[in-house]
Amino acid sequence: MREIKIVDKSNDKVRAMFGQIAPKYDRMNHVLSMNVDHYWRWYAVRTLAPAAGDPILDVCTGTGDLAISFYRKTKGKSEVVATDFCPEMLAIGEKKQAKFPQDGRIQFVEADTQDLPFPSDYFKTVTVAFGLRNVADTMSGLREMVRVCQPGGKVAILEFTMPRRQPIKSLYKWYFRNILPRIGQWFARNDSDAYNYLPETVGEFPQYEELTGLMEDAGLKQARFIPLTFGIATLYIGVK
Repeated sequence: MREIKIVDKSNDKVRAMFGQIAPKYDRMNHVLSMNVDHYWRWYAVRTLAPAAGDPILDVCTGTGDLAISFYRKTKGKSEVVATDFCPEMLAIGEKKQAKFPQDGRIQFVEADTQDLPFPSDYFKTVTVAFGLRNVADTMSGLREMVRVCQPGGKVAILEFTMPRRQPIKSLYKWYFRNILPRIGQWFARNDSDAYNYLPETVGEFPQYEELTGLMEDAGLKQARFIPLTFGIATLYIGVK
């Protein structure tokens, strides 16, 4: 088993931090990524290509952007469940889908990814976008995602990574550690340093081959990764 470096991301700390920034979370993410986050989610949904009718679970969903993308892709014909342990984030997700038809809406559920309230082998697709690094015990979260996935189903992780090639690597690292936290703090004006926490967790979270190795340790096969936008984000996919 590979050892994972863990920063201070206790449940109470992370929940309170994201609860504080929830009202401005979406706008900040779009600004800080220069709206490229829309493309990352679109690419993930297109690559996973769930069939209409397949049950889908998105954990650490935040305000539900990826879950909503799946809902639109399947035209409301799939059961889409979105979980997060931050009720302030889920409340915003609920408001977003107010314009959707009553039938086939996304089900938002307050739940910890380390202890999902779903039966084993239920979902055809299980995803997490920019959230697994916030789970206190990464392997516990991964194992739960694998547990609730059907045999033959897919587990996918969309996550920030550090680019490998120069000069992008040095430029992005400088932006990530010096500019992003200041802009994020100016937008959020929170007291928990959420956008200092972001580069800290990204810097210490397993990336590329290390994360695909952990996915296989958790019970997945054919784990692979696809770098996006020069490696600023990466899509990881494994099959149960």
